[in-house]
Amino acid sequence: MVRIKIATKADTEVLALLGRLTWAESHGHYIEDKNDVLKYLNEHFSVTKTKQNLDNPKLIFCIIYVDDLPVGYAKLVVNALNENIASQNSVQLERIFILNDFIPLKIGKQLLTFVEEKAKSLQLDTMWLTVYIKNERAIRFYEKNKFKNVGELNFIVNGKGYENIIFSKRL
Repeated sequence: MVRIKIATKADTEVLALLGRLTWAESHGHYIEDKNDVLKYLNEHFSVTKTKQNLDNPKLIFCIIYVDDLPVGYAKLVVNALNENIASQNSVQLERIFILNDFIPLKIGKQLLTFVEEKAKSLQLDTMWLTVYIKNERAIRFYEKNKFKNVGELNFIVNGKGYENIIFSKRL
């Protein structure tokens, strides 16, 4: 059974671990220096950083479970602006990750639908995100779900830029 819920402070450790594991699985192999990967994980997915994020009212985290096992999550940034997005009522889908072993279950679409409905309930009209240009599976997923390429930016990991596509979708 698949279940999705909005994360609370009680989920801090689960969210920190999911973030760390899923980011390493999905992006770690693109980063040449593995020390950079470790540094990035420690900075962005510590329990302390996750707790701070959960305290921020502009951030919404959702966790997806399969048979009561947490297997992925999404992070929304409410009213996040981007020069490539015309809307002033937009939301950034900063992260949407599923553990590799659970990707074949095709539950990413359920998580995406859940966060889109959450954004609509907050009267946000546009969702945008960035994806690494070499992440072909993710690019196909977003295109299949009606996101359009609206620009590009560099995602910085420890001083090194990685070219990303900016995708946007009207909700």
